[in-house]
Amino acid sequence: MLPIETLAPFFMASILLALAPGPDNIFVLTQSALRGRVAGLLVTLGLCTGLIVHTTAVAFGVAVIFKASALAFTALKLFGAGYLLYLAWLIFRSSAETIAAGQRSELSYARLYRRGIIMNVTNPKVSIFFLAFLPQFADPARGSLTLQMLLLGGVFIVSTILVFGGIAFLAGSIGGWLNRSPRTQVIMNRLAGMVFVGLALKLATVKR
Repeated sequence: MLPIETLAPFFMASILLALAPGPDNIFVLTQSALRGRVAGLLVTLGLCTGLIVHTTAVAFGVAVIFKASALAFTALKLFGAGYLLYLAWLIFRSSAETIAAGQRSELSYARLYRRGIIMNVTNPKVSIFFLAFLPQFADPARGSLTLQMLLLGGVFIVSTILVFGGIAFLAGSIGGWLNRSPRTQVIMNRLAGMVFVGLALKLATVKR
């Protein structure tokens, strides 16, 4: 199995990658500001559940399909972009009352968890990134590469939970103060909708 001399630099690299601005941590930031810390943490758990899918795909070679097949890559990214546009549409049609009701609804938390999963799983760039990143820290001389990939993926997920959890905590604190005003709630919701549109366009135009 991999030694601490390999896992420690991999963990630090994973922390830095999680801190780099990207669709996932922006999603955590906006949802935490809109709905609070708990919502942000649930989004984080959803995104990390998606990372489990990507880790498994890389460990068992499924990600190679998305790297080799332009059709599979395009289909998945367009589905993801369409889903983000759907979320933006839901936000834009919300009033201040429905926003407040959605924030109080436990069901909305369940939706946020599912949204985190879908958003992460439908981004084929994550699997391709893992396919390029994880093998750099694996060593065939140390046993099963599949088990090593799963271990590295697990370490990456832990680092993501720590960073995204911190983002959720900080953004949730600010959002709790801003959300006291119904007008501010609507403005923040519209801004989140614009972020979703931007993320959808970015995903739709991404190259392999």
